[in-house]
Amino acid sequence: MRSMPATTRLFFGVVFISAVGWASQAYAQFGVGTWLRTDEHGKGITMTVETCCGSGRRLTYHIPAMGGQPASTLTVESPFDGTDVPALVGGKPSGETMAIKRVDDHHYTAVVKMSGKPYGTSSAVLSPDGKTLTVESVIDMGGKQQKIIETWVKK
Repeated sequence: MRSMPATTRLFFGVVFISAVGWASQAYAQFGVGTWLRTDEHGKGITMTVETCCGSGRRLTYHIPAMGGQPASTLTVESPFDGTDVPALVGGKPSGETMAIKRVDDHHYTAVVKMSGKPYGTSSAVLSPDGKTLTVESVIDMGGKQQKIIETWVKK
């Protein structure tokens, strides 16, 4: 399998981390709505959370142009039970899957795979007031582990 270019890895890393964060907030009813990423590496990224798929959530990430990649939209529909689901970029399969699991009302975990191979893990914590989400992720950037911390604020 050929390795992904650095900009592609960065794009999928941002998407992965964002998806985990948005998924965490989405499970509780108060999490439905629009979230803004406020950390220095994710400014401009928004996530819209809607109910779908039974008791699950549809997470739609709006990612501005970055790192040579054009603006894009990523959509994940997850039951929040740890099941792998496809991540769609521009409505088309990306080869990436996410397995998001609700631990409790304020904690979530996720595993992201690219072409069936694990790519990263995340854990997310929703603040007691339900207005801030902190996501800590570890992703594989071409054999090197990178830790990323994101902060999301409910609009």
